[in-house]
Amino acid sequence: MVRLTRIYTRGGDAGETSLGDGSRVPKQDLRVACYGTVDEANAVIGVARLHAEGESDAMLARIQNDLFDLGADLSTPAPQRGKEALRIVKSQVERLEHEIDALNAELKPLDSFVLPGGTPCGAALHLARTVVRRAERLVAELAAREKVNPEALKYLNRLSDHLFVLSRHVNDRGARDVLWRPGANR
Repeated sequence: MVRLTRIYTRGGDAGETSLGDGSRVPKQDLRVACYGTVDEANAVIGVARLHAEGESDAMLARIQNDLFDLGADLSTPAPQRGKEALRIVKSQVERLEHEIDALNAELKPLDSFVLPGGTPCGAALHLARTVVRRAERLVAELAAREKVNPEALKYLNRLSDHLFVLSRHVNDRGARDVLWRPGANR
């Protein structure tokens, strides 16, 4: 368990930060950008939760906890000797898939792309989805350079889909979706 007794350490004052394995890297390191963007997505989901209710809120609460797991996963390139690193696992990805399927079963198929908006919760979920997509692109770039847990990348891919479907669900099961009308303003 994590124990925080001091919030500031001055350890990053020179532009470096510590990874989960204790190694020091520049704050602009790609790995730091990955877990920083995951943290940003988590914050946007926190805003969405201000408007979420019931099972939607419960799903988002589980996702927020998973995103801390993901941040720990991404911040630890290789576990220290004798210690096991926290990693995203297949069951977390599968849970997202099951929730996507259940939510999507209640929605009418789309005949157009959905513009971000609808309800306050739906709009915040669309914003979270775009931040998750950015995190996914960064993690894919990191994975092209060094070893990354493949479940971490799968989780981000499913999460963006989940947030899209959940946004439609909270938009009165799609009734309040704002649909794209190609060329409508020409």
